[in-house]
Amino acid sequence: METKLPFAAPPTMRALAVSSLLSGFQGCAIESIPTPVPGEGEILVRIRAAGLGFPDLLMTRGAYQHRPTLPFVPGTDMAGEVAVLGPGVTALKRGDRVVSTRLGGAFAEFGVYAEGSVRRIPGDLDFAEAAACGTAYLTAYVALARCARLQPGEWVLVHGAAGGVGLAAVDFAKSLGARVIAASPSDEKLRVIGKLYAPDVLLNTTEGFRERVKEITGGGANIIYDPVGGDVFDESVRCIAFNGRLLVVGFASGRIPTISVNMPLIKGFSVVGIRAGEYGRRDPVKGREDMETVWKMIASGLLQPHVHNTYPLENWRAAFNDMAERRIVGRAIIMP
Repeated sequence: METKLPFAAPPTMRALAVSSLLSGFQGCAIESIPTPVPGEGEILVRIRAAGLGFPDLLMTRGAYQHRPTLPFVPGTDMAGEVAVLGPGVTALKRGDRVVSTRLGGAFAEFGVYAEGSVRRIPGDLDFAEAAACGTAYLTAYVALARCARLQPGEWVLVHGAAGGVGLAAVDFAKSLGARVIAASPSDEKLRVIGKLYAPDVLLNTTEGFRERVKEITGGGANIIYDPVGGDVFDESVRCIAFNGRLLVVGFASGRIPTISVNMPLIKGFSVVGIRAGEYGRRDPVKGREDMETVWKMIASGLLQPHVHNTYPLENWRAAFNDMAERRIVGRAIIMP
C-alpha cells in the first residue's frame, strides 16, 4: 500500500543536490525532489536555516572522509519547525522549533529526523543562530574539554579563528577560563573576533607565528587547535609547550601535513585527532552528555554563536564561494 504524504507538506520540495563530484561546485544544482515521509518515531521538519561548513564544500568534490552515495543533499546543521508527526511520536507537536545535527540533508526545504535526534531551540535564539551552533560548538567542546582536558589559565592557540569551528573554539576556550590567542592572516577578521569575544591576544600569522607565540606564552602554547593543517601545523609543532596537546581538527589549507615522531618524543607533546561526531558514535552516552552540555551553555548565555550572513537557498553559490574564498567570520547560513 502506498504511503500518502500528509497534507501539511507539499509532495515535492526544493533541495540543493549533488549529482556528480566535480570541482567548482559544477555537480551541484537546485532540484525539485519528492518530500520525504516520516516513518515510525520520525518527524518531518520544515527547515528554516542550515549551517554551511567546510566539509560541505569538500563533499561536493569527494574530498571529505565521508562520501555519500550520489545523488545526495549536503548540509549538517539545521533548525526549523516540526511540520508532520510520524506514528509513535509523543514528545513533540507540530510547530515546535527544533534543531539537529547529522551528515547531510539540511540544504532542503524539508527533512525527516528521528524524534530522539532533535531538541527544542533554547531561549531566544533565532533559526539562523541555532543552525550555527551544532557542529562547530560540539567540535570545540570535544576537542578542548574531552580530548585536551583544558584547565583554566592554560594558553590556547586557535588557528583559523575566523572560521566556524575556529570561532566556536575561541568562544568555548574563553568560557572555560583559558588564555586565548586567536590567530588569522587577516587583520580585518581579527578586529571582528576581538569585538565579538575579546580573546587575550589577536595574532596575525601572515609572517609566521612561532616566535611570537613562544614570547606571549613564555615558552609555548599548552593547547593548539588546528583546523587548517599544512604550513600552520608544521609551525605549530615549533611553538607548543612541553606536555602540550596539538589538536588536529581539519585541513582547510588543502595540505595534510606529516610529522616525524621524534618531535612529540623530544618535546613531550601529544597529537590528537578530533572527530566529534565519531566520538559520540563510539560512545553514545558521552555523545549525549556532550550535546547536553553544549546546549545548556548556549541556553544560559555562556556561549554566543555568530552568524556571518544568511543566504536564500537560490543564492547557495554565493555562500559556497564566500566560504571557499575565506570571506566568512563565523557561520554562513543557508535559508531553504
